[in-house]
Amino acid sequence: MSAHGPFTQEMNKSMEVMMEAMADSPMTGDADHDFAAMMVPHHQGAIDMAKAVLEHGKDPVLRRLAQEIIVTQQQEIGVMKSRMSSRPPSGPSPEPIRKGKEDAAQGADAGSDPVIPISSHDRVYTADQTSNTVSVIDPAANRLLGVIRLGDPVPGSLSPLYKNQLLVHGGGFSPDHKTLAIVSIGSNSVTLIDTATNKVKGVVYIGRSPHEAFFTPDGKELWATVRGEDYVSVIDPVRMKEKRRVKTANGPGMVMFRPDGRYAFVPSSFTPEVSVVDTRTYRVVARVPQASPFSPNLAVSRDGTEVWFTLKDSGKTQVMSARPPFRILATINTGPISNHVTLVDNQVGKFAYVTVGGENVVKVYRRGKVPALVATIPTGNLPHGIWVSGDGTRVYVGLENQDAAIAIDTLKNKVIATIPIGQQPQQLIYVPQAVPSGTGTANLQPLGVAGHAGHLTLSAPEGSRRRAHATVSVNALGALDLLQVAATGLDPGKNYTLWLTENRTAPFGHKAALTMFTANASGAQVGQAIGLLRQVLTPPKPAKSAARQRFLIITPAGSNVPVAIQERYRPMPPPPGASPEPAPAAGSGKR
Repeated sequence: MSAHGPFTQEMNKSMEVMMEAMADSPMTGDADHDFAAMMVPHHQGAIDMAKAVLEHGKDPVLRRLAQEIIVTQQQEIGVMKSRMSSRPPSGPSPEPIRKGKEDAAQGADAGSDPVIPISSHDRVYTADQTSNTVSVIDPAANRLLGVIRLGDPVPGSLSPLYKNQLLVHGGGFSPDHKTLAIVSIGSNSVTLIDTATNKVKGVVYIGRSPHEAFFTPDGKELWATVRGEDYVSVIDPVRMKEKRRVKTANGPGMVMFRPDGRYAFVPSSFTPEVSVVDTRTYRVVARVPQASPFSPNLAVSRDGTEVWFTLKDSGKTQVMSARPPFRILATINTGPISNHVTLVDNQVGKFAYVTVGGENVVKVYRRGKVPALVATIPTGNLPHGIWVSGDGTRVYVGLENQDAAIAIDTLKNKVIATIPIGQQPQQLIYVPQAVPSGTGTANLQPLGVAGHAGHLTLSAPEGSRRRAHATVSVNALGALDLLQVAATGLDPGKNYTLWLTENRTAPFGHKAALTMFTANASGAQVGQAIGLLRQVLTPPKPAKSAARQRFLIITPAGSNVPVAIQERYRPMPPPPGASPEPAPAAGSGKR
């Protein structure tokens, strides 16, 4: 008999139905009630399997046993149902999950939560990794209101006496929309911020290199993935202390919850596995294989049926069932540097929006049994974080190599606004009704030095038949500059060097190596360099100082033949003064 024939399909279906019914049986603490509640679906699963054996099996002994199972377990189900209905459970009733006004992509059940129209009370926040700021945007006006400064730029942030935040990267928010949780990778911290006042309420220091954090749907816990280790830190947001750790696969990248709060989903950035955690027991109950190891982001559907997660290294996005047995439903080749995903429900359907950094686009997929690409939206340089508005009519995207955020109309799938923000935004979150009253601009600071950024493009040499392409941002760090290159169209697994040269074409003159990197499985990679770069890339008077101008090229390691060359000169903002802007005392915290 075929391993994938009708009998196998019926057995798998019986197992799936049984596991889902058992997982959804509410526990009350009353042993008698809970035993019966769990055993009813367990027995029904046995009956369904016995019926499948009677239809397909031939062993007379097993067929007789199957008949006995059907008779006896149907009788036992009747007894257990009778006992449950004849007496209420003696233990306490399960505590109902408090549902806040969660946003349309990550929130609670679509049938119970209101749609929240866009207003000036909403906020969009970006975690700006290089400027160590949180940019605050009013989506009603699509303008930057200011930044919450959590740390200093390099080199001040590398001082042995430095105590503010470093590498501001991740973010989440509470169900009541009153608290932000901002994760800083370099300082191993989660900063809690009041959304109405933009004031830092406290800092919790956890394990090595945390990445993302989100609140449970009841708001009682904050879970933060500790990507440099192998656990999720469970934080009490009131006492601002870690209360326990949930061990997962090595390198947990992000955590999101099923809307009913029953399960947490944790993909890995180092291990090809999604850990599914039962939030009642804090134990991993399923380990679902990822197509490749590096997953930075996921989203859960409002109806609690699907989990979408991206794979940055292989350029794929996978769809997983959010219900037992948590199997992979679809694998999509979304493109190199597939970064973040958000799920949108609006008047025209249900969609997934995926940022694809290597192609500088957002790809839109209609959700269903077979996800279908319906739109590709050009964005700007290296789209990263993405989140949907409370009414599903817009998504906002952070452009990491353009130091900007864009707004996309989801009904037309067109960019309607571009907003300059802090340096190299990573996570982006949309929080409806974050500011119940007033302007919500208290404790915000101007962008300042962080607004000084240059942006360059590298393309394959003419006639080379290569596909290499790269975007470059050059961000001011006060006395220094940070250069970040995002390259695609390379040979997977090969090493490359980014050079600073005197000429765009051969002979290139003096070459200085800025950084080296290895292309990932999708032929893409992001690299960084720090130094006095803006001054040599942008001479004060280009027309009269051409000899002082420098260019960027990318070559394979050990080769002088470029695969990508900087496009012709475009002026960048002049270098700012060398004085960095210190972070406010409120952004600091003690270990």
